[in-house]
Amino acid sequence: MRIEVPHAWPQDEAGALALQDELRPRADHVGPGPQSPRLIAGLDVAYAGSGGAADAVVAAVVVIDARTLAPVEQATAVGRASFPYVPGLFAFRELPVLIEALGRIRTTPDLLLCDGHGLAHPRRFGLACHLGVITGIATAGVAKTPFVGTYDPRDLAAVRGSYAPLTDGGETVGRALRTQDGVKPVYVSTGHRIDLDTACRHVLALAPKYRLPETTRLADRLSRDVPAS
Repeated sequence: MRIEVPHAWPQDEAGALALQDELRPRADHVGPGPQSPRLIAGLDVAYAGSGGAADAVVAAVVVIDARTLAPVEQATAVGRASFPYVPGLFAFRELPVLIEALGRIRTTPDLLLCDGHGLAHPRRFGLACHLGVITGIATAGVAKTPFVGTYDPRDLAAVRGSYAPLTDGGETVGRALRTQDGVKPVYVSTGHRIDLDTACRHVLALAPKYRLPETTRLADRLSRDVPAS
């Protein structure tokens, strides 16, 4: 899969903030996105190190058949997180190696699901937004924990498929989505070229047995299985 990054990677916080401001208007949160995707890719990273700026990063991409949930292709890449550890700017630590891994697959997925956030971000431009704008592919974030925003637990029933709006500053930035009866929700937000209803529908379909969608589970496992050096 050929990917051309249309910008240089910033080396400091000021440059990263400016780039997010520049790219934010290009993210499409209306969609509607792919209604019946054939191939969906999950993307995740694992770190190996002490938490410093030069930690080794392993990126994994797993493409699955949306109908059978069977893996059809996978790829990995290993790099160094050279950007500083700054909340809200994790994309600049992870995206370079994620894009390298994504560039190693032969197929072009209809949808990308990141282990992270999109619109649910302090500046409304999380990793899922940035990745979607770069690739032009419909992208959403599926996170294990919220970053910004809150929801009322009373709005979230205990049954699979229930959801509650995730709001920040009076704006709906995503959803807390219950993928299995009685388990903690996942946090879904749009990245690019997809709406929230469609993103949540696909995430739920990808999680028939477990809390996490198969895309996230498989990419997480793969990223942890690859040696960082």
